[in-house]
Amino acid sequence: MSPSFSRRLRLLGIALVASLISNASWAADYTVDLSHAFIQFRISHLGYSVLAGRFNDFSGDFSWDKEKPEDSNINIHVKTASIDTNWAERDKHIRGADFLDVEKFPDATFKTTKFTGDASSGKLEGELTLHGVTKPITLDVQSVGEGDDPWGGYRAGFRATTTIDRTDFGISYDLGPTANKMEFDLFVEGIRK
Repeated sequence: MSPSFSRRLRLLGIALVASLISNASWAADYTVDLSHAFIQFRISHLGYSVLAGRFNDFSGDFSWDKEKPEDSNINIHVKTASIDTNWAERDKHIRGADFLDVEKFPDATFKTTKFTGDASSGKLEGELTLHGVTKPITLDVQSVGEGDDPWGGYRAGFRATTTIDRTDFGISYDLGPTANKMEFDLFVEGIRK
């Protein structure tokens, strides 16, 4: 092999590696910190008041790079039996066949399909699977902040809001004409892996 051919081959290899590096997505991966994350909801009760609740058992992970927010994604897995409305008898009813039917549908999931926006806020589109039905939804997302924590880790936090129609997911038990829409607030804090 001639020295000039060897040099050209080496330069070609360097160019290929540089191309791969420049095209790679360097989004960091995070694990959702359940002790600092919340999935909360509100729904009208018969049009006379508002019922609030949350899901206590969920997990997830996400990828985030403030320089390339369009590459962001999140996956959340919720145990539906963990619903908590601060009233045991009501929670038992909600877990039953009239509402979540947790024996048949023990899990709900959300998976990202697209993010549009910048490092401070945007729209997160994805697929929500609830009560055995998968539908596209959009969340309005705001960055809360990110940085080093006191224990040597790195964290990033976000708030998201969305509204769904529960009847779209086959949950149609009559709670009055204003009780089909559910408003969700999600607070997610992740620890970088």
